[in-house]
Amino acid sequence: MTNQVIINAPHKNFEDIKKIDENGFEYWEARELMPLLEYTKWGNFVTVIEKAKTSCSKSGQRIKDHFADVGKMIVIASGTAKQTQRQIKDYKLSRYACYLIAQNGDPSKSAIARAQTYFAIQARRQEIFEELNADEKRLFVRGEVKDHNKKLFDTAKQAGVTNFGKFNNAGYLGLYGLRNDQIRQRKGIGNDDILDRAGTTELAANLFRITQTDDKLSKDSITGEDKASGTHYVVGKRVRETIKDIGGTMPEDLLPEEHINEIEKKRKNLLKDNSIKKIGKGK
Repeated sequence: MTNQVIINAPHKNFEDIKKIDENGFEYWEARELMPLLEYTKWGNFVTVIEKAKTSCSKSGQRIKDHFADVGKMIVIASGTAKQTQRQIKDYKLSRYACYLIAQNGDPSKSAIARAQTYFAIQARRQEIFEELNADEKRLFVRGEVKDHNKKLFDTAKQAGVTNFGKFNNAGYLGLYGLRNDQIRQRKGIGNDDILDRAGTTELAANLFRITQTDDKLSKDSITGEDKASGTHYVVGKRVRETIKDIGGTMPEDLLPEEHINEIEKKRKNLLKDNSIKKIGKGK
């Protein structure tokens, strides 16, 4: 039981402290990351950050794009008539910056070793994803959406949701500004599942809606069907606002694509043809 917690902790804790800025970009605060990597003194952690900055520069990346200097006010005297505050230095870190910090940390620390393994896996997954063609990317993201949707529905069930049609519609209404049936009608896809006809960009928006709703239901201990559905709507709407703010195409305006089952069928036929060719060459 203990070993299982240790294995899962780096990913869970790292994603738990992730924040989203006003432009919809994810970031982490260095002072929150520090204890997760088993550093207790800011000065020692800054040394690691400086090494990570050097690695960032050597990789051809701009340091300020990944390590933004920020300050925060902390209370240093409380319980008196007048509280005293002072500003301390902090960093707003990108995912890449967190990766570099883990790579430059003290490997003797178990948290650093686990973080290095976690980021190595994430980096490899990103490399593999970038090597995929458009159809393969779509299949991959659709699979992620399906897996996380199952997890969301499990979380929603624990929160007291029984009407999953209503719950699902709340998320669609927030993200698309339309109900499930209205989206299908607008896109002209008949009774097909919206996500089975969605392209990679649309799937990615839905994946963000799904994962963030699941996280909020769990973290805020939300209970009750109405509250859970309301949360799904609010998260979907926030994702919609982010798309609008960055000038993206609204999901209801994205054209439908070939049914995902047809893409899967093509992939299986291609794999079958390649296997036959290999057998033929072996004769």
